[in-house]
Formats: sequence, C-alpha cells, structure tokens
Amino acid sequence: MSESFLPAPAPRRVLTQISSTAWEHPADRAALHALRSLPGFDEVVKKVLGFFGERGIRQLFLANAVRVGPTQRPKLDALYGDVLATFDWPTRPELYVTQTPFMNAMAVGFDRPFIVINSAMLKLERDEKRDILAHELAHVISGHTTYTTIAVMLMWLGARNLPFLAGVALMPFQIALLEWYRKAELSCDRAGLLGTQDATASMQTFLKLAGGVPRDDEEDDQIDLNTFLVQASEYEAQGDAWDSVLKVINTLFRDHPFNTVRAAELQRWIQSGEYDRIMRGEYPRRGTRQRPIGDDMADAAGYYGEEVRSTVSSLGDSLNRARDAFNSAFRGPGK
Repeated sequence: MSESFLPAPAPRRVLTQISSTAWEHPADRAALHALRSLPGFDEVVKKVLGFFGERGIRQLFLANAVRVGPTQRPKLDALYGDVLATFDWPTRPELYVTQTPFMNAMAVGFDRPFIVINSAMLKLERDEKRDILAHELAHVISGHTTYTTIAVMLMWLGARNLPFLAGVALMPFQIALLEWYRKAELSCDRAGLLGTQDATASMQTFLKLAGGVPRDDEEDDQIDLNTFLVQASEYEAQGDAWDSVLKVINTLFRDHPFNTVRAAELQRWIQSGEYDRIMRGEYPRRGTRQRPIGDDMADAAGYYGEEVRSTVSSLGDSLNRARDAFNSAFRGPGK
C-alpha cells in the first residue's frame, strides 16, 4: 500500500450546515431501523431512561472525570472548539477527561449528551486527537447517544445488575444493539476524517488504537502506517469460509469493529469518491429532506450482500479444494 493512495491534506474547510447523512454508513441507518423495529425494544429504552434519568447517567459516567474548559486543559478545549467550528455545529456538548490507561472515548447521555475521553488518548498527536473529537461529536450530531448509552450500560453493568429489566429476553436486543453500534462507529470514522481532512492522521489514529503509542524511551522503535494498511487489507481478503465465521463470532459482542476493519472501510469510502465530493461542497445540508429508509435498506443490502457473497465464494473455494484433494487421494498414482 503506497502512501500516495491517501489524499494529501489541504487547509481545513468549514463544512457549513453539513447534515449527518453526509457521513452515515447505510448499514448504520439500516441496522438502527432494524433495532427500533424489534418487538419490545421501545419498552427496554423507556425502562432504562426511567430508571437512570439524565442525572443518573451523568453521575454514572462523570463521577471520576474533569470537565474541559478555558482553564482546564485549554489546548484540548481550543482544539475541541476548532472541531465544532469545522462541523458548523451551534451547540457545545460538554467535554470531559477521565483517568484511564486504555485508549477509548465515548459520547453518551440522553437529553444533554456529553463526550468523555480517556486520559490515554491525550498521548495522541494533535490531529489524531482532532479525529477522536470529530468522531465523538458525530455521534452527538447523528443522534446516536441514547442507544450508545444503553449499549455501554448493558456491557458495563450486565443484565443481572439491572433488576428493572428482569424477565426481558435481552439477548436479541444486545446482539442487534451491538451490530448497530459497530456500524455507527464506521459512520463516525468517516466524520473523524471530515474533522481532520487529513487521511494520514485519521489512519494513523487506527494504527495507534490497535497497537499503542510508542513510549518516549522507545526512540529506536517505529510504527509504520503503510504496513498497517496492508495488514488491514490482508485481514479482510485472506482466509476461507471458516475464517469468515470466526470473524462474525469474534465481533458478535464487541461494541467497536477491529481497527484493521475500520481502516479498510475508511479506505473504501475514500476510494468511492464520497470524501472528495464533500470536500468540494457537494453534501446534504441540515434541514433538507432526508434519504428514504428504502434507499438505506437497499444500500445496506448491497453492503451486507457483498459480505455474504464473499463468504459464500470462500466456502465454494474451500469445498472445491476439498473435493479435488479427495479425488486425488482415491485416484491413485499414474491415473
């Protein structure tokens, strides 16, 4: 994978009145529609909202976090303001930093969503932090936070510690919720790129989320983005049908896709030309007519269909190899 594949960064442009549909992955919207259509899902949402409420959620997530502002991490505060300006977003969701050694961030909350960044993220370079902030802001703009909050709580607390959900068969909800969550991450990865407007910085973020940030005492050590992008392509392309099954099993209860998958997916979006169109100002504005759900379902069917076709093709190849090996074994020498 040559570095020339990635678009060269240009001066950042303000994406005036950009609508979230500009970056939302079709499988994100389709998976959310399927999630909302599950019988009883609305009742689960109401029970969670009724039990915790806005105040309870803020206490749960912010008991050990520091709010960012002009005098509290002012450089991060200024960077956040720059990201808000890039997306032309009129409100400023509160931003917090919590002391955690694992690299992660989240946008959560119901009526007044807020963003929480783990302190490990502060080791990233400036434009990599910009990517993270843009990604999390996109969750807010896209209206994801109610569902992401519920997903995080189910993972953190577990159904057994949520007595008000006793008697509810949560497994179908959890699987559907996490499937949507992973696709929502793909959407907001695109927004991360729109925030940096630098493909190298955004891809480098995936690399560091996957493999960590080299320590100061590791000056002779290096990480290489091009090698990581090759690895991302190999992860998706290699393997047979059983590997495809294992990939599904490995991700079934994850809230995030693997970072190699995220990098490959973002590369595809760039290659599709959508990113360049947005940079030219060709994007939907807020308040304009949204895409019909039928279009989303059709696009998502194409996305999922391609995954299925790939798996079936791999399965066919595996069966053909098995058949040939079987025939060779019983054909005997010289036949």
